[in-house]
Amino acid sequence: MTIISLSSDFGVQSQGVGIMEATAYSIAPEVRLIHLMHGLPEFDITAAARTLETARYLPVGCHVCICDPGVGTDRRGIICQVNRGDYLIGPDNGVLVPASRILGGTVRVHQITNPSYMRLPVSPIFHGRDVFVPAAAHLANGVPIEDFGEELQATSLAPAPYDEALVDGDRLMATVIQINRFGSVHLNILHEAWDKMGAIEGTTARVRLPDDNELEVRVSRTFGDVAPHENVILKDDYGRVEIAKNLGSFVEEHPLRRGDNLQVSLAASEASGEVRS
Repeated sequence: MTIISLSSDFGVQSQGVGIMEATAYSIAPEVRLIHLMHGLPEFDITAAARTLETARYLPVGCHVCICDPGVGTDRRGIICQVNRGDYLIGPDNGVLVPASRILGGTVRVHQITNPSYMRLPVSPIFHGRDVFVPAAAHLANGVPIEDFGEELQATSLAPAPYDEALVDGDRLMATVIQINRFGSVHLNILHEAWDKMGAIEGTTARVRLPDDNELEVRVSRTFGDVAPHENVILKDDYGRVEIAKNLGSFVEEHPLRRGDNLQVSLAASEASGEVRS
């Protein structure tokens, strides 16, 4: 295990980022570090979980995510071993759960309580340096997960900040989990669920908004497959589905917010296999 990735809601100019890197190297000098994301929105567990999902594009490794409003309280520090072979390390506040699902599901979870694998004394406000990064580095050195503390039931963990889209007949009941700086709306629909529904490029999706307004949106491969300022629904670049406006902002016209619920289905003729040319 030679890869450690770090994500945090520390500012990108925070010395805390460099200190965590130095901590990893002091324990495991041979590891390679990937700074996946720093400068996450402060205390924003949803944004952090969405970022950690992208570990699916990283080599198998130890992936640390520090977005931890409850640092120093009785919330637990945990290690989740997942089916792909990775270890996800961070607070038990739900931030690790979406990534664990995307990486094949949780194999086992252990709490981090063994001081032998912490940087002492442990700061009550910097568990990234003193608990989580040391755990990742010791895992990279080959310390077994069971040496860090007791095993926990996955069902005892704090819930994820968002769930996966639900299938309701021929519809996907989706939730907005991100709005990017271009005004595109990212949904909790995985590529696999999108394919299973039969969403083929060139077909039409029906999107019912929270105000019950219904849109017909072209299913496409990329933004430029539709005319400028036309809406499009497509697979995003990190494993989920987004609704966008080519050369424009979808949310300017349809002011959605993160957490809003949408219904997505295929147009009736196309859902039955009659694809328009």
